[in-house]
Formats: sequence, C-alpha cells, structure tokens
Amino acid sequence: MGPAGEETRIGGEALEAARAAHRVLLEAGATAATAESLTGGLIGAHLTAVPGASATYRGGAVTYATDTKSSVLGVPEGLLAEHGAVHPDVAVHMARGARRLTGADYGLAVTGVAGPEPQDGQPVGTVYAAVAGPGSHTRVLRFSFTGDRSGIRLDTVEGALRLLRTAVRGDVTGNARA
Repeated sequence: MGPAGEETRIGGEALEAARAAHRVLLEAGATAATAESLTGGLIGAHLTAVPGASATYRGGAVTYATDTKSSVLGVPEGLLAEHGAVHPDVAVHMARGARRLTGADYGLAVTGVAGPEPQDGQPVGTVYAAVAGPGSHTRVLRFSFTGDRSGIRLDTVEGALRLLRTAVRGDVTGNARA
C-alpha cells in the first residue's frame, strides 16, 4: 500500500501501454525520457517494467513541487507565476526539459490535478500531457479524468503513453494518428 491507503500496481492497461510505447520506440530507433508531476514517477516505473526498456528509456525527472519544474526542467518562472503548474505550456516546457536533460529523442511530460482538491483553478482530473520530439515538434493534450486519486494517476499514465506512441508513429510515418 502506498500513501493514504493507495495501492499502486504495475500492470494492466498501463503496462500494455508501456509495452506498446517501447515497441514503437524500438521500431523508430528512438529514445524517450519523462518529466512527471502528479504521477510521481509512475510513467517511468511502467516503462522500466518492460524487459529491454534500457534500449528506449533514458530516464526521467519527478518535479512534483512547482518550483522544481523551473529549477530542474527550465519551465519559465513567469509562466508558473501567471498560470500555475497545471497548464498546457508548462507541460510542453517540461517535455522539452526532459529531452534536454537526458539527450532523448522524445520528452514526455504530465502535469495535472489528481485530487482530492482543485489546484491552480483547475478541477480534479484535469491533466496536460505533452510530447516534445525531434525538430522542435510538440503535441499537447488535455485530459479530464474522473475517479479517485489513484485512478486519475493510472489513467494519466495510460493517456500519456498513448500520446507518446502516437507522436513517435507520426514522426516515423509523417502522419500522426490518434
């Protein structure tokens, strides 16, 4: 059991999403890195649960506190002061920071509100996921998840890994697919 009675398991749909991301990265000869806030390292944990992950996963940064998004990942302090940590541009800067820190081809970042209370004027379940890829290509998605804190965090892992897979496929084929 994790904090406050939460149980976190590596498995199910999130693990399958990690396997699929790993396969697509392998096919593309690419690597990825993560920058995580509300998931606290769960994306990296799922990616590294896949045998052979060292061929595609460079590492990640857990920047749970707002100020570490700036000091570690280079998110502009003015952006954080104006909009807070739960914002699409914050997710993009986090993804770019993960790429820069690790030398990965793709940076995947998530920031959002897992609950139990709203944050930065955003309701519980609001999540932004971003991918920064080669050639300054970026994609960002807004998710609105429902459920408890643990469920929102696992849904975030799945959604973010699907975004990564779609972005890599799009770069390889020239057509991004959802």
